[in-house]
Amino acid sequence: MGSTARTFLVIGALAALAGVALGAFAAHGLRGRLDPQMLANFETGVRYQMYHALALLGVAAMADRLPSLSAAGWCFLAGIVVFSGSLYVLSTTGMRWLGAITPLGGLAFLAGWALVVWAAAKD
Repeated sequence: MGSTARTFLVIGALAALAGVALGAFAAHGLRGRLDPQMLANFETGVRYQMYHALALLGVAAMADRLPSLSAAGWCFLAGIVVFSGSLYVLSTTGMRWLGAITPLGGLAFLAGWALVVWAAAKD
């Protein structure tokens, strides 16, 4: 396993670990403390984090065969931080201006998936 594959394996596993922990926190620690819409926003962040943690594991699995796939991995990580992270902070603090940042994370996710297509076609 090359260093790029190992890097994305570790990042993907840590993102999944954090996703499970945050999901449990939402289910047990935030239910009843947040209004239903804010809880739903938090859970959306967890869901997208988990989807893209799995995508990072896919990047790790294919990184040695498709070297240009690493760009997609970095976009997935950026999307987790910006999209999911902004939803976590928005939900728990009520700082609604963060809603303007969330779509940038969504764009990072889209760019990551477009780069998967590009890597598959290129390599």
